[in-house]
Amino acid sequence: MSSNRPPLAIRMHPADNVAIIANDGGLPAGTVMPAGAAQGLVLRDKVPQGHKVALCDLAAGQAILRYNVPVGYAKQAIAAGSWVHERLLEIPAARELQDLPMATVKPPLLDALQGYTFEGYVNADGSVGTRNLLAITTTVQCVAGVVQLAVERIERELLPLYPHVDGVVGLEHSYGCGVAIDAPGAEIPIRTLRHISLNPNFGGEVMVVSLGCEKLQPDRLLPPGSFPIQDIRDEAKALDNVCLQDDAHVGFMSMLDGIVARAQTHLERLNARRRQTVPASALVVGVQCGGSDAFSGVTANPAVGYMADLVVRAGGTVMFSENTEVRDAVEQLTSRAATPAVAQDIVRELGWYDQYLERGRVDRSANTTPGNKAGGLSNIAEKAMGSIIKSGSAAIASVLPPGEKLKADQKGLVFAATPASDFICGTLQLAAGMNVHVFTTGRGTPYGLQACPVIKVATRSDLARRWHDLMDLNAGRIAEGEITIEEGGWELFRMLLAVASGHKTWAEHWKLHNALVLFNPAPIT
Repeated sequence: MSSNRPPLAIRMHPADNVAIIANDGGLPAGTVMPAGAAQGLVLRDKVPQGHKVALCDLAAGQAILRYNVPVGYAKQAIAAGSWVHERLLEIPAARELQDLPMATVKPPLLDALQGYTFEGYVNADGSVGTRNLLAITTTVQCVAGVVQLAVERIERELLPLYPHVDGVVGLEHSYGCGVAIDAPGAEIPIRTLRHISLNPNFGGEVMVVSLGCEKLQPDRLLPPGSFPIQDIRDEAKALDNVCLQDDAHVGFMSMLDGIVARAQTHLERLNARRRQTVPASALVVGVQCGGSDAFSGVTANPAVGYMADLVVRAGGTVMFSENTEVRDAVEQLTSRAATPAVAQDIVRELGWYDQYLERGRVDRSANTTPGNKAGGLSNIAEKAMGSIIKSGSAAIASVLPPGEKLKADQKGLVFAATPASDFICGTLQLAAGMNVHVFTTGRGTPYGLQACPVIKVATRSDLARRWHDLMDLNAGRIAEGEITIEEGGWELFRMLLAVASGHKTWAEHWKLHNALVLFNPAPIT
């Protein structure tokens, strides 16, 4: 929002007793608010952009309402026009996971959305890829350097010969050895890596590089029967694995030559594939936010929520996640569950994560970062209210534990229970079968995934202008009144179809991507 715009404060609900300042750079003390919920209010303090201002006098102990939900309690009396920041607030206690409303809200039935398609790669198991990539799975971190050099050789020597292959991805990670591989929770990173190897964007071509002495042996990672596409592997066909400790490898070049030679067979099959017109119901969209600010829940996340409803109406799948960032709104999740059984699944996953945090003597408030607070989010309670809007308004159809893969009939809105870490959440959504990713940010992050296109949505126009070659869509226009939430949602939906059809995102243009980070709640030995 340019500096010559009139002062603007945004209130999310008529009952709210605070609003956020929308102007770039914030507003100085003495500013008289000209219109809206704060009309006539005189700012007593300089209030940074995205931060809260008291709309009325607040008594010590009074609930600070945003989204008509207490996001804190005043530690002292706060005069109207004052800057309301995290140091003035006590965080509300999280609701217990008992006596919750279970499937009590019946969201309005959304009309089916027909006629929307994209150009994707149809796999033998019925899944659809948005990219045509060769993935090289690794069993252990020890082989990562070798695989990286092999990938560079494949890109340089082989990819020019296979123009219909979009790229080569080395599935590097930090797991595989030095871990309590049979401990409770150890199954999560193993099934995560297994299911990432089967992501729709890899076309069913499974190739593995192992060391030989690691705890996570190839047959444990990818046992017979773990492949949904029958012609890839059966009892008579061995897993395509290059083991670096095999006696056949004499010298480092032998290892690289072996990987490159095996890759060629997979590249030939992938190169024969072509995009086909498929219905939008083949979309499997992961939504996530990172580097959030107070505008996340005002602009970008509501637009993503509207887009999510469009995908669900088109018969597709949308996954929202981030356990810690929905925990404070648990009653909104359980009440929106399609059935009491789905509501109980939500309670089970969030309860398990509560216990995980307790083991580490960490509470949910540790989630909120210095950047979140600088962007106006006082605590996790406030952050949660803005985060959950990404899920839209549809009923929650099912719940997915961390590392599990969506079943073919698991359509609609899905709560994929993951940690809130951007990298871990994205990794787990890849394992679930995501074929396109939508990521909102207010503070800014160059986040990307090599295995899946990531559409980046800026919450503020200032960020979109400064990071014009990193952000794919500017939702800040919603705060400025240039577009509505609905128009932003439709724009994002159409962009989603274009990206799924092959249009490159900025992260893909620059080849920006983060490493896979497996969620391992088990001990390290």
